[in-house]
Amino acid sequence: MNGAIFYASKYGSTAEYANWVSEATGLPVFNTKDHNADPAKYDFLIIGSPVIYYKLLIQKWVKRNLSVLEGKPIVFFSVSGAPAGPKLSDWITNSLPKSFISKMYHVALRGRQIPKELTLFDRLMLIIAGMKNPDPVAKKEEMEGFDYMDKSSIAPIIKLVEQFKLNKVST
Repeated sequence: MNGAIFYASKYGSTAEYANWVSEATGLPVFNTKDHNADPAKYDFLIIGSPVIYYKLLIQKWVKRNLSVLEGKPIVFFSVSGAPAGPKLSDWITNSLPKSFISKMYHVALRGRQIPKELTLFDRLMLIIAGMKNPDPVAKKEEMEGFDYMDKSSIAPIIKLVEQFKLNKVST
């Protein structure tokens, strides 16, 4: 089976994870902004997206390509400051079609937020969110930033890719 990686990224964390997965697996990697990249050409897909304002940046691309994506084994990796858990699950549920979610393998990866690299709008939104956030840890992260990038955290994705290549995982 042949596969590929498709990702959307705003500040670079998701792109970095996509490239790490590509280096580890030999799979080609495509930014979803590249309209020449065709997911229909591949037997399985690795799809990555950051969470921006409680939504997945890749949601429109998934909906636009849903007919092609259905029936393929898919590993979906999300990148955010939030760890795996109910909050992240809700954001995914509110961003993607249920038919897509029900068949994907999800891997939650932690990202990076460097305040000085954000747009003014994004920085102001995080300051407002931080001032209102009752969780002291999340408040500090929203106000000061964070860096949870970890190359070793892609291990579950690599394992699934190996299984896909051997055709040992079904949709």
